[in-house]
Amino acid sequence: MCKQSNNHGISRSIFELWGHGKSAEELYTSLKNYPMEKMALEFLPFEGKVNLKNPEHIFWILEDYGMDPNNIPKEPLDLYFGRWIADGQRELIESYSVKRRHFIGNTSMDACLSFIMANHGRVKANDVVFDPFVGTGGLLISSARFGAYVCGTDIDYNTVHGLGKASRKNQKWRGPDENIRANLRQYGLEKYYLDALVSDASKPIWRKEMLFDAIITDPPYGIREATRRTGSQKEILKATERGTENHISISSNYHLSDIFFDLLNSAAEYLVMGGRLVYWLPVYKPEYTEEIIPRHPCLKLISNCEQMLSSHTSRRLITMEKVKEFEDNDQYSHLLDYQSLLYKGHNAFREKYFSGVTKRIAKEEKDNQK
Repeated sequence: MCKQSNNHGISRSIFELWGHGKSAEELYTSLKNYPMEKMALEFLPFEGKVNLKNPEHIFWILEDYGMDPNNIPKEPLDLYFGRWIADGQRELIESYSVKRRHFIGNTSMDACLSFIMANHGRVKANDVVFDPFVGTGGLLISSARFGAYVCGTDIDYNTVHGLGKASRKNQKWRGPDENIRANLRQYGLEKYYLDALVSDASKPIWRKEMLFDAIITDPPYGIREATRRTGSQKEILKATERGTENHISISSNYHLSDIFFDLLNSAAEYLVMGGRLVYWLPVYKPEYTEEIIPRHPCLKLISNCEQMLSSHTSRRLITMEKVKEFEDNDQYSHLLDYQSLLYKGHNAFREKYFSGVTKRIAKEEKDNQK
């Protein structure tokens, strides 16, 4: 069992549950029924010396008084007894808070969610972790904290190099310490930073082999940041003829369904066997079914968790594991059935999102006029 704090739903401690009940008598009965072979010691009451300074086993009695701090009962609703296994790492949320980070953007990932994603990716020491939509590098920090070597790509030259307008209030331009490397240096993690490249996620840049232990990313939804990719060869040639000078010659819309298609193919090709892809999928709740989750023949769906965004939208934290080596015919095979048509509906997420916002504002204005 887990004991959770009220902050962010993060587990404070984990226990091996030996017994529970709504009263001391029920708890005692439950403990008597716990299998002897699973107990670390002889059955209660314990015998032998108690070592408070360096105990081999620690036991807790937990009392549950409900979730309403304004209505606390005189007696606990439930009693639990168990052996302590480990404490969580809640202190990481505060110490890695985005509020105190050198380099942030409009969509920098919350520290708590970043660590959750690294856990879903089973990130460990000496792994190589890649983020194809790296932005300000928030997801690299959580993976580096667990000892992984990290790298990323992004189409935005200014973001990768820490240039341009600042995202913080009352600050016009980014400073010299506002870049991805400086973020990792801030936490003593610079040695794990491989690099970040300016690159288009829709166009492969890696040699064809298994390179990454995990791909952890938050693709753009088109709400606060545009979804872009470089234009076609014809468009680029036209721009060159006009003498356009830019780090990205020309860009075009990058539909969400195409983002997922490219992301899953990249994961299938570049992940090691057993490696994991972890990413956020925005959904319009009235139309959501599990069938709209993008699939791939080389990837197995491990988990699908929801984070509420509004009354009509949410995003799903999708975790997939590579279970089959990538072959050329796997690239398009998952688009041959009707399921691919379902997740093309994600392309309208931006319109549906703002449609819901407009309706909510109109309702609030109507209510205020009453």
